[in-house]
Amino acid sequence: MRILFLGTPDFAVKALDKLVGEGYDVVGVITQPDKRRNRGEISFCPVKEYAVSKGIKVYQYDRLRRDGVEDIKAINPDVMITCAFGQIISQEILDIPKYGVLNIHASLLPKYRGSSPIQWCLINGEKVTGVTIMKTALVVDSGDILLQKQLDILPDENAGQLFDRLAVLGGEAIIEALRLIEGGKAVFTPQDESKATHYPMISKEDGLIDWNLSAEDIFNKMRGFTPWPSLYTYLDGKLFKILNCKVVEDDLPAQLPAGGVFATKSSAFVKCGNGALQLLQVQLEGKKAMDISSFMAGGKLKSETVLGK
Repeated sequence: MRILFLGTPDFAVKALDKLVGEGYDVVGVITQPDKRRNRGEISFCPVKEYAVSKGIKVYQYDRLRRDGVEDIKAINPDVMITCAFGQIISQEILDIPKYGVLNIHASLLPKYRGSSPIQWCLINGEKVTGVTIMKTALVVDSGDILLQKQLDILPDENAGQLFDRLAVLGGEAIIEALRLIEGGKAVFTPQDESKATHYPMISKEDGLIDWNLSAEDIFNKMRGFTPWPSLYTYLDGKLFKILNCKVVEDDLPAQLPAGGVFATKSSAFVKCGNGALQLLQVQLEGKKAMDISSFMAGGKLKSETVLGK
């Protein structure tokens, strides 16, 4: 089976590596164009780095549906596999492979359509997630489902950690999907549109803390925004990242407003709209990340300080 793989970030590398490791004929890889860094150096995306290391031919297009059609026809893949590719695929391209285009999506569709499903399921406090292998359609993440694999979310897991586990699961799922196709046992089931949810791309501004939210909601945002864009507030006008924290009972002084701090020699607690958070790891603008006991030794966070602008 001739496979053309489309992907860009680290998440897609796990699936591509699984395909190569299982001996599938990956005849080419399509990735987003290279980027230039501040000093003009060319930066390869993770999928291109991996493909080059394995001697797999790489194709790159500013707009695949405009510039890549003839190349894909010439490659003549039996199936195309997309994983966090980052471009819309035209119907003309979808019609080229014998077995169509399969997509690896990091949620249990139809829930969490969109480009940031891992982050949003954590932000919303989900206990379970997974990966879906579906047939790519013109409407984003709406294609018929071939299979799904479920994964329990760990209580303190952040987006970076869940990302790694789902990437591995995605690799396992695409192999299972290809074997179903090869064995003539593939059954595609339409999604229930009434249960579909769609969430937007995460932005840096989303990481700003609203201390009027509950401690549980802020904690879940911390999980979803780690490692990027990070959960942050302001301390004396400087950006103050909350890299790790935990929910605790609100036994803080009643006069503290939301965002108010209760400090001890080695710990800091912040009052929320409902409940409180104990800070565990923080980073003040221009400084390195520190555990809270080390940060408190510097005397920059005192009781009755109110975090925020």
